[in-house]
This record gives sequence, structure tokens and C-alpha cells, in this order.
Amino acid sequence: MKETVYIDSEFITLGQLLKHVDIISSGGMAKWYLAEHTVLLDNEIENRRGKKIFPGSSVEIPGEGTYFVQASNGEEE
Repeated sequence: MKETVYIDSEFITLGQLLKHVDIISSGGMAKWYLAEHTVLLDNEIENRRGKKIFPGSSVEIPGEGTYFVQASNGEEE
């Protein structure tokens, strides 16, 4: 599944993204989820919940989907 995530701020953290796409139910689960599952940010393994994700980046979660981050105004930075 491929999905576009629109954000209205400069960036979104990886933990916020996981919650936004309903992979986790609370921000507190992000640390556990990232320790137990593989998450790729722009094709590189990422396990920091506070990692800033800027528009134009993609997050791939095997078994869940690929999420493309875009600014809500449609501009990539």
C-alpha cells in the first residue's frame, strides 16, 4: 500500500508519523515499535522516534506500506 501523508508543519517526527497512519495507538508505543520492527526512511533503516521527516521523504514499513510525506500546500522542500 502506498499513501501520501500531508503535513502542515516544517517536519513530522517518525513517532508522530506512525501514530498519524494508525500503526501505533499512542506516541508512547513508538519506541517499542521501532525496536521490534524495521522501518526504512528514504531506503535506510531508521529507529529514532524523534527523527525529523521533511516533505519529499518516504517511509517504508514492510508489511504495512510506504508513506510519502508532502507539505499540505503541495510544495516539496
